[in-house]
Amino acid sequence: MASVRVCALDDLVENQASRFVLEGVPIAVVKDAAGDVFAIGDTCTHGDISLSEGFVEDDTLECWAHGSQFSLKTGKPLTLPAYEPVPVYQVEIQGGDVHIDPAVTLTV
Repeated sequence: MASVRVCALDDLVENQASRFVLEGVPIAVVKDAAGDVFAIGDTCTHGDISLSEGFVEDDTLECWAHGSQFSLKTGKPLTLPAYEPVPVYQVEIQGGDVHIDPAVTLTV
């Protein structure tokens, strides 16, 4: 599968996660203060909680329910209780739009 248009870059709110479901895959998309865009799996590996409802701080997304923080760059949990990483997806900006291929995860 090729990358899919998710939204316009300008639709993303800085330091706030947005949830998108692409081909049945829930993905949290974050634009940081520097304008970089990250996409990680939207489901916390500790519990079935949407990460996009959590809090963005620096380069992490924190699960609102139990406090686990996930790296936006690697998907790895940086705090307990989660210990399994979430998938990370490649983001491409094309003509001011955010594109993601939900079938391809990055190895980091």
